[in-house]
Amino acid sequence: MRNLISLADLTSGELDRIVKRAVVFGRGDTGERPLAGRRVGIYFRKSSTRTRTSFWSGASRLGADVITFGPDELQISTGETLEDTARVLGEYLDALVVRTNGDMAEIRRLGSSPKLAVVNALTLDEHPTQAIADLATLTELFGDLAGRHVLCVGEGNSSGAALALAAALTPGLRLTLLCPKGYEVPRETLDLVAKLSEGQALVEQVTSADEVTGPVDAVYTSRWQTMGVPKANPDWLADFEGFRIDQGFFDRFAGPDTVFLHDLPAVRGQEVTDEVLDGERSVAWRQAHHKMTAAMAVLEWCVVGADDRI
Repeated sequence: MRNLISLADLTSGELDRIVKRAVVFGRGDTGERPLAGRRVGIYFRKSSTRTRTSFWSGASRLGADVITFGPDELQISTGETLEDTARVLGEYLDALVVRTNGDMAEIRRLGSSPKLAVVNALTLDEHPTQAIADLATLTELFGDLAGRHVLCVGEGNSSGAALALAAALTPGLRLTLLCPKGYEVPRETLDLVAKLSEGQALVEQVTSADEVTGPVDAVYTSRWQTMGVPKANPDWLADFEGFRIDQGFFDRFAGPDTVFLHDLPAVRGQEVTDEVLDGERSVAWRQAHHKMTAAMAVLEWCVVGADDRI
């Protein structure tokens, strides 16, 4: 069993194989249902539409039986240690998909059993399977991502951090993070990006659109109020003035083949306008489909391996 807790735990080759497998699944090819006879648990302590449903649907399509746990349905809520919970669940399950919106160290403790593969479905710091879905969407559209440029606009949240780590592991992919001052991807994440790529990553973070060089191949944004977590400044929306993706913003950095991405859910009229999200350049809905194919690729890689299936 292999865990997928942080993209930083992967090699460039491993990430590439998982992404390519997600693209294959996007064509509807599940092969011989590689998870037949396996059992996958889904433990979410926070709300979810896409991630929870995509893992449930994806695991089922690969042949696995699925059991779900709500926030208070495991004995963790009554004081059992994470290590003891992992040890016992390893006797019943092959994989456990976990969303906490908390510290990644908690999921690492759940990943302590050699019998149980644990997948991070979102922590406060990183959303690794979202970045895999993002790369699968771009790979399906463009093929090789070397030489492509993605502009990620808005708060430097868990999706932005994961995309930065993914870019570090994708040779030649350029990523510009455009974040309001005070809402950037953390410095320690960018330090990890540099370490993973041995200083070769084409990842930069800026706080003004005037610092962005276009055209870009994709404009990406996400919800500014991640998981409903309140911000310290009650007037925080003022800090995001000028970061909404409307048609004028999109056109400023777009070339003839530029696409729009959004990890969803969207707050329409806040970080993006209807005309962009629903426009002909938007691939947000295909990106949402790849949430499921990414889930499938990750589960397969964690439980049975996928190296011989590319």
